[in-house]
Amino acid sequence: MEMNELVSLLARETVSTLYMTFLGTLIAYIIGLPIGVSLIVTAPNGIKPNGPYYAVMGFIVNVIRSVPFLILMIALLPYIRIVIGTSLGPNAITAALVVAAAPFIARLVESSLMEVDPGVVEAAQAMGASTLQIIWKVLLPEGKPSLLNGAAVATINVLSYSAMAGTVGGGGLGDIAIRYGMYRFQPTVMWITIAVLVVLVQIMQEVGIRIVKKSDNRIK
Repeated sequence: MEMNELVSLLARETVSTLYMTFLGTLIAYIIGLPIGVSLIVTAPNGIKPNGPYYAVMGFIVNVIRSVPFLILMIALLPYIRIVIGTSLGPNAITAALVVAAAPFIARLVESSLMEVDPGVVEAAQAMGASTLQIIWKVLLPEGKPSLLNGAAVATINVLSYSAMAGTVGGGGLGDIAIRYGMYRFQPTVMWITIAVLVVLVQIMQEVGIRIVKKSDNRIK
């Protein structure tokens, strides 16, 4: 493969990878954040304990998290084809990424909110704050640094998931590594693809660290 062709291919598939990563993470957060909040609220020592809901939702989250992404993606593709009309390309893989990432994000959110000082929550309750007010004005603001750190971790995790898309025709950098590096025996292309993925992860990690530092009043 000529260098110009490789650069063009890498640029196109990098865009596809970032599209799947950021869109998948965004939609997964729209689903996972409320689930994580509901788990912390309905936990046995939560604001409004609800044993049956906590047990059922926790079980569902744990089951989906237990399935390796590659297996989950292959299992979901027939249903994704029915819903969006195709099982190939970034859009199909993004749908699978959402299903895999949402439970992971829910647990990250739950873990982040568990770090909030219970005394702050108790003080809000003593002042007559409603459950919704405690969530919006206490839990989420107090847990913001940890939540942002979790968002960076989740984004990087989704990026690693997206690299598996190449095994099922989903495109992205993983597709280049598999199609050219493995099937066409071009190890140089594979190592270049790996290098691009490493650079993307490092950039995301550095951006995440900077955002967390700026949002954390404890280190100012």
